[in-house]
Amino acid sequence: MQRVYIHALPVRIWHWTNALGCTLLALTGIQIRYIGTINVLPFRIAVMAHNAIGLVISANFFLWLFYYLTSPKIRNYLPDLHLVRFFRGAMRQSLFYAYGVFKGEPNPHHVSMYRQFNPLQAVTYQIMMLLVLPIQGVTGLLLWNLTGFAGIVALFGGVRVIDTVHVLIFAVFLFYIPFHAYLATMGHTPLADYKAMWDGYEELEEGEGADGAE
Repeated sequence: MQRVYIHALPVRIWHWTNALGCTLLALTGIQIRYIGTINVLPFRIAVMAHNAIGLVISANFFLWLFYYLTSPKIRNYLPDLHLVRFFRGAMRQSLFYAYGVFKGEPNPHHVSMYRQFNPLQAVTYQIMMLLVLPIQGVTGLLLWNLTGFAGIVALFGGVRVIDTVHVLIFAVFLFYIPFHAYLATMGHTPLADYKAMWDGYEELEEGEGADGAE
């Protein structure tokens, strides 16, 4: 095995800030949604915490966007326009997740500096970061100040529509967070991917990840 530096410090800071922030948003969101049933925090404190964490996540998103738009690592997020190659890779990865990992088969995707994500990860992260998270941020902002954004809220169909979209995406995150954490255990050891996102180094077979070596 060789240790290859793949995950730069800004990416790791963004990742763990996002992971912690989204988890806290989910927990405070549940508290707010089910007031009277779940009373871990006073309602006012839960709302204030939810709003403050939302602002941190929003700022974190723009830092992520700026970093990747000004870095060659944006190649990790560019879609594979060769559809046959994409679907072939996605199918191989799906079969690995479905049963290959349980049979001890090697991961068909080999990580490198500019090819960090397998086809399924790439399309999922594109959807989550460029569609789902921005919509959640915008609907959260509108709900934060319904009076100030009354015109925009009305344009999108009213409070009920905005709130419904926000709650539906909240449900997506409730599924995504634990599923993402589970898939992260499918490295060559259960904690290998967690360790890599902590210190930046992936442990790869000899010859893999050559474009990421430093």
